[in-house]
Amino acid sequence: MNHADGSPLVEFIEVMHQLRQRCPWKAEQTHRSLARHLLEETHEAIEAIEAGEAGEPGHLCEELGDVLLQVYFHAEIASEAGQFTIDDVARGLTEKMRRRNPHVFGPADSALSATEVNDQWQQLKAAEKTRTSITDGLPPGLPALLHADKVLDRLQRVDAEPDPTAAPAPSAGIGDRLLDLVREARADGIDPEQALRDAIRRVVAAHDGSDLPDDEGGRPAR
Repeated sequence: MNHADGSPLVEFIEVMHQLRQRCPWKAEQTHRSLARHLLEETHEAIEAIEAGEAGEPGHLCEELGDVLLQVYFHAEIASEAGQFTIDDVARGLTEKMRRRNPHVFGPADSALSATEVNDQWQQLKAAEKTRTSITDGLPPGLPALLHADKVLDRLQRVDAEPDPTAAPAPSAGIGDRLLDLVREARADGIDPEQALRDAIRRVVAAHDGSDLPDDEGGRPAR
């Protein structure tokens, strides 16, 4: 496959502009009204990724297109308001990638390991952003396991994270035990969020087609 030349991306700038001008539904959308669609399309892209080789490559291509649509949509709305354009989005991203990857675009050591590259990225990111809390910049809507992983990663970088091999306190509640499992996953180089999603997939696959109750079945009355 040839290297992409970017021309379809340029063409879609005009397509998105025309859609905003001539489609009543698209014309009335705002950043806020589109937020749920960005979330939904992202989850659908993740679903296509998790399907892996069992799925169709074209499915992921389509889902990535839906995510890209949201990027262009938000950029077009911002452009109409005189805030920024899709060019500004791409330009800012290019500058960030060059700045945070000096092992590729700068004088830094180009023989770094993947772990060292990640550490370098985090150091450069920390130097660019001033944080007053360990959770600054973490979206509150992140899945709990992913949120825990991010918090523990930040704590580890400032040497404030407890020993991951330490045994949990006997009186630890389920939240503390779940947090300990996240620590265990991190120590083993495992993404806890992905591990749980994979486990859920296996359970669903094992019971697919079974006669199951509706969503409220088996739950206590509220």
